[in-house]
Amino acid sequence: MLEAGMIGKREMTVAPEHTAKRRGSGTLDVLATPALIELIEETAWRSVAEQLEEGCATVGTSLNVRHLSATPVGMKVTCRTELKEVDGRRLLFEVLAEDEAGKIGEGTHERFVIQAERFQKKADAKK
Repeated sequence: MLEAGMIGKREMTVAPEHTAKRRGSGTLDVLATPALIELIEETAWRSVAEQLEEGCATVGTSLNVRHLSATPVGMKVTCRTELKEVDGRRLLFEVLAEDEAGKIGEGTHERFVIQAERFQKKADAKK
């Protein structure tokens, strides 16, 4: 059962493939914003996955995240999500990302619970 207060936590170490230079979001060897967003989304969906009904999944629909500080290659990043609101199929998460020196990102992330097979069929029908 999905309830407000559910916590997710994931860690990663910034590697060359996570950098802005490699991801095409800049020219520097620091954690790319797209890589940070991937970590946030993964942390959120994994935090609720085991509580979903069989055949269900979640999809991200909105992100409002500020990337506050650069993180160099080799540094560990920790992401924490908290499910703040459950409104029918809508899930709203508060997100926080930190590296070993402090806060690097914060914001909110919205996901919706969907029927996975039906969702995939609808997406595939667009071809």
